[in-house]
Amino acid sequence: MDFDGTAAVFKALGDAHRLRALHFLATADAGCCSTGQGVCTCDVQERLGLSQPTTSHHMKILVEAGLVTSEKRGKWTYYTLSAHGLHLARTAVSALLAAVPQPQKAV
Repeated sequence: MDFDGTAAVFKALGDAHRLRALHFLATADAGCCSTGQGVCTCDVQERLGLSQPTTSHHMKILVEAGLVTSEKRGKWTYYTLSAHGLHLARTAVSALLAAVPQPQKAV
């Protein structure tokens, strides 16, 4: 298991603003700046209700954890979900769940 990478993913997931950002990226529709190839920073900022620097900080953490990819287009950055970090989290949780003792059935 990649303990450092997995810890970074869980740290990134441990913030309500970042969870909201991930949820927004997963559910964004064409009514925002979503082009089908990412969601614009301006919409993430509006959804989170945070300043531009704070939004950028949160998105940088998500990118570094491998949960989101970013692409600069003109003056805006577009974000999309990335499976890498989500797979790390799922693998870690699955391994831990597999190690949980099963309750003994009474005979």
